[in-house]
Amino acid sequence: MKILVTGGAGFLGSHACEFYARQGDEVTAFDNLTKHELKRTGYDANAAREHVLNFLRDLKVHTVKGDIRKRDDLEKASKDCDYIIHTAAQPAMTISVEMPEFDLMTNVVGTFNVLEAARKHDIPVVSCSTIHVYGNKINENLKEGETRLIREPPSISESHPTMEGTTTPLHASKRTAELYVQTFIDTYGLKAASFRLTGLYGPRQFGGEDHGWVANFTIRTILERPITLFGTGKQVRDILYATDAVRAFDAFYRARIPGTYNIGGGTERAISLIECIRLIEKITKKKAEIKYAPKRAGDLWYFVCDTTKAREELGWKPETTNSQGVLQLAKWVESNIEIFRGKVA
Repeated sequence: MKILVTGGAGFLGSHACEFYARQGDEVTAFDNLTKHELKRTGYDANAAREHVLNFLRDLKVHTVKGDIRKRDDLEKASKDCDYIIHTAAQPAMTISVEMPEFDLMTNVVGTFNVLEAARKHDIPVVSCSTIHVYGNKINENLKEGETRLIREPPSISESHPTMEGTTTPLHASKRTAELYVQTFIDTYGLKAASFRLTGLYGPRQFGGEDHGWVANFTIRTILERPITLFGTGKQVRDILYATDAVRAFDAFYRARIPGTYNIGGGTERAISLIECIRLIEKITKKKAEIKYAPKRAGDLWYFVCDTTKAREELGWKPETTNSQGVLQLAKWVESNIEIFRGKVA
């Protein structure tokens, strides 16, 4: 097959490229190669970018510098493709608040352009959304346990209302992108899906306080640098290893049942921030230094996916346990420690 991965030089995109390249498919990583988000982590942005690009070169992935906000670039890159995996995005709530127009143009206009390219070439497409589209009213019905917040029922399905509670530009842009995906399904019969992703982590994730908290905690623990928790640390997510997310992309291509899907670790992989730090300490054999800061406005304190729909319609379920995934992440950080050493704020 010929696969186009938007944001292919990013964290999740590089894992999608790896999956298809290793099974012998022709893969193009379409990416603007910006270092803006990497610079915000405090790490060596140049080294981080080169690390991923060298990885893609070794896999013989063709990298095209392009911008999803420019439709002509996308239409040219997607010609003769069999599948588009749309991972390019502005993913951080903090950045959306600081730069709302950038958030809009990337997440809404960019996704629209991807859908138009898919429609023009009659290509199935999967678009990465987020569980943040549900909003944070979920915070109102939680109980506090010893190490985590508790909700009954514990998991949340796609039928749960969206955009409830305090919203940010990220909520608006991601939900709008979902609506465009559904519109292209309904109006044009496009084989498309929105994946509401949660708690992604794994190798090649240069996590910071804006985005990628599992990697952020792992990197800082290994470097013996302090970790900042905004709130109690009892916030919960069902974390999902990147390879499992990519298998969901492949499951959609094979099933081609359009719609919106929760793609997360489910109740078995639910973990609080504090519990995750304790797991990282156990795996790395290092003690984390934790600092607490006030809760951030708009944050969602709890989310665990009900993934029944993805299991029944796509034949997908997560496979990697939290211990297995964090171990692989820690090994990657330790083997690439010079990217992080001396650069963390």
